[in-house]
Amino acid sequence: MSRRLGPTAGARPGPRGWLGRGRGAATYLQPAEEFRATTVQVNGLYPWATGSGSPMVGVPLGRHLGSRGGATVCCDPVSWFQRARLISNPSAFILGKPGLGKSTVGRRWVLGLDGYGVLPLVLGDLKPDYVDLIRAMGGQVLSLGLGRGSINVLDPGEATAAAEQLEAAAVAALPPLAGADLDRAARLRQSRAQVLADAHGRRVTMVSALVTIRRAAPPTDREESIVDRALRVLDRDHRGVPTLHDLLRVIRAAPPEVREVAIDRGSTERYLQITEPLEATLVSLCGGAFGEVFSQQTTTPMRRDQPLAFDVSSVDDSQEDLQAALLLACWSAGFGMVNIAHALADAGLEPQRNYFIVQDELWRPLRAGRGMPKRISALSKLNRTRGVGQVSITHSMEDLETLPDPADRAMARQLVAAAGMVVCGGLPASEMPLLRTVTGLSQAEEEVLVSWTDPPAWNAAAGREEPPPGRGKFLVKVGGRPGIPLQTQLTAVELDLNDTNQRWHGTAEESAA
Repeated sequence: MSRRLGPTAGARPGPRGWLGRGRGAATYLQPAEEFRATTVQVNGLYPWATGSGSPMVGVPLGRHLGSRGGATVCCDPVSWFQRARLISNPSAFILGKPGLGKSTVGRRWVLGLDGYGVLPLVLGDLKPDYVDLIRAMGGQVLSLGLGRGSINVLDPGEATAAAEQLEAAAVAALPPLAGADLDRAARLRQSRAQVLADAHGRRVTMVSALVTIRRAAPPTDREESIVDRALRVLDRDHRGVPTLHDLLRVIRAAPPEVREVAIDRGSTERYLQITEPLEATLVSLCGGAFGEVFSQQTTTPMRRDQPLAFDVSSVDDSQEDLQAALLLACWSAGFGMVNIAHALADAGLEPQRNYFIVQDELWRPLRAGRGMPKRISALSKLNRTRGVGQVSITHSMEDLETLPDPADRAMARQLVAAAGMVVCGGLPASEMPLLRTVTGLSQAEEEVLVSWTDPPAWNAAAGREEPPPGRGKFLVKVGGRPGIPLQTQLTAVELDLNDTNQRWHGTAEESAA
């Protein structure tokens, strides 16, 4: 019997042992436990038998959901671009249903990258989600809104002062000084011209964006040319920092430069007819809530050497137009400041600083009017992208697809497709076809994302709902590569700073009393 059941002479067992009745083949293989640690902690086990499932480069974001040991997942757009070389540009796009922790990922990146020496800039905090964190980090919080603070959309910021610094450095590099460098002087003056041109372009784009929001339609090409030329007249003739009131005054004064681009054919009556719609829109922007926030001098200037957050949480959700305009103004000011910082650093006049820019609630300005995706792209443009990371956050791809204009939808999709990585939280099944247009998803990954949208269960013993099953769970996607599923984990300090329901705690305590 043993001879009949025994292995054939010279044969070798398979990977599960000897197959056949009575031969003891294993039908189930216990997977090996997985652990992860530094080389100092487990140097006796080196070299390891297998590679890890995700790179240990970047900000620790959470635990891998696909490994038995819960391996740590390190991930952020700056580190994966700069050090790991896993993405082609240092940017990320976060999608997920409300309440599942999108802003938690943003806050963890803000805190972790600050530890790496990258200064965070939160350009518009509506809830607020980041204000307490930025304050705890010793950063600058600028409050904007009715009765709280204003931001002058025609303020060039530090562009004028930076241009003067660059010009002074260029003069110092010219003969007859010893060691004169004509090439350096030419480069400095070119940089000066770029700083001023960028500031001018951002102001024109911002005025056009405000006009678009008020009308729910973009200005005409002629109106944009009128705004452009009127701003140049202001920069030449106006003393101090101009406001929208000054822009309106110049257009009403009808200087020859503005009449030229208005193409009034030498007729004052024709000029008044051409500029009347633009004048009416500017009048509305100079009064009411928009006038209080955008046509006054900037309350507090930004600083380039510390973390920064614009707190716009005082604006009610019913004021959608004002919220969208404030976000755009914050983005314009923030990106403009970064360009100035890079220009001065390139010239050797300031230390090189790296920035991480957070653009939350992207869906609000996208819906503000036709042509807004193009305005957002123009305001978010960086002439010197090196050393700048960026994350944009919105609810879903449907936020982009509900735009009525096909060109706007295409531009909005491009904002997502251009991101180096896409981080997805729980999303409904209707999102999957749209999401496939910007990143490759397997069927298993789609099922996981949909499962994370399940509603929370009711805990009868405790008399409350349990947390939603998808809270804190995310899938990190880079192009068509397999996604990395993870569960975010926060420290006790982060939990205190990340509490976005503080107002409810006070209400509960008062009710109990």
